[in-house]
Amino acid sequence: MEIILVIIAFVLLVAGILGAVLPVLPGPPLSYAGLLLLQWSGYAGFTIVFLLVWAGIALIVTVMDYILPSMMTKKFGGSKAASIGSFLGLIVGIFIFPPWGMLIGSFLGAFCGEIIQNKADGTKAFKVALGAFFAFIVGAGAKLVACSLMLFFAIRAVF
Repeated sequence: MEIILVIIAFVLLVAGILGAVLPVLPGPPLSYAGLLLLQWSGYAGFTIVFLLVWAGIALIVTVMDYILPSMMTKKFGGSKAASIGSFLGLIVGIFIFPPWGMLIGSFLGAFCGEIIQNKADGTKAFKVALGAFFAFIVGAGAKLVACSLMLFFAIRAVF
């Protein structure tokens, strides 16, 4: 039974890394669940402090990923429509041209959202789209680093 738990834990940790860049999967929570399963299996000797710190990191990175796009879009002068457009473009881009479609879709969605909502000129819409794009890169990067580190600590604990 312990071996099955270890296998499931590593599947969750890898799924977490995928979820760091795919918005349909909650990357850090999946990776953290993998750490917990690994601890429960008896193959990892993580301390309570270690697990609590990683719970906090997973929570912060996940929440940041939801808040950052709106903050960055607003900081670059964008509207709510630009934020929504960025998210919708990201989702559509996953299916049309993965993985680059996420990046292109996020940018184009914010650009179109700003043009449609505010009848903004191309320069302002481009600036807003860059803000949304930057937020996606920072959020995905932070999730990818956190999930990769959790996988690293899991591998180190087992092997």
